[in-house]
Amino acid sequence: MSKLCTLWRREIAAYFLSPIGYLVMVAFLFLIGGSFVTMVFAYNGQTTDSSVMQAFFGTAFYWFALLILVPIITMRLFAEEKRLGTLETLMTAPVSDAAVVLSKFLGAATFFALLWLPTLLFAWILNRFAQSPTPIDWGPVLTAYLGTMLLGFFYVSVGLLTSSLTHNQIVAAILGFAGIFVVFVIGLLSRLIPPGWVQVLVNYVSSYDHMVDFARGQIDLRSVILYVTATAFMLFCTQKIVESRKWR
Repeated sequence: MSKLCTLWRREIAAYFLSPIGYLVMVAFLFLIGGSFVTMVFAYNGQTTDSSVMQAFFGTAFYWFALLILVPIITMRLFAEEKRLGTLETLMTAPVSDAAVVLSKFLGAATFFALLWLPTLLFAWILNRFAQSPTPIDWGPVLTAYLGTMLLGFFYVSVGLLTSSLTHNQIVAAILGFAGIFVVFVIGLLSRLIPPGWVQVLVNYVSSYDHMVDFARGQIDLRSVILYVTATAFMLFCTQKIVESRKWR
């Protein structure tokens, strides 16, 4: 456990010792802040109930941030190590492949969570400055953030997997975006599929529909299980790819 914590701190430090980390934070907060301001003006500042926050978690800005910024966060995880030649040194250290993969995932997931932390102020701003203040219902707000973390961690695991496939960070980002985009678009296809078992299956993996439910305060245990198991599967695949280097 101590070795895992050491590796995890190493990954976190890498984000804050590089200008890329700060650029990502600024771009993210600018984008998400713009989305929030758009929602406030759309509702004319007349309410502070969960309707504003529900709309916030369904905007194009929100999804653009997930689809674009997550691949940028994850592109360096393995690709940069391979390019610099430090991965071989890391893999020969007295740590398991699983610990290396998990530490990189936890580092990226922690950075992702830290990006969202300041946005909790949005609900406070609504309560404080709305023209007709009413108490915020924190239930839907917190479940929306829970859904964002589950979905974001899954996307991070996809980006980690694609980063382990290449030596080039740009290629890793493109592959990560492609993988995440495919998962997102598959869920939207349910609108085009006739009713039946195929539509039910597609609805089950629809990220957009899941976030709508989370933003309403509805926690579907099936969605939670889906993202936890999908994330674990991506980490398992990444570990196998890392292990395969030993046989080359």
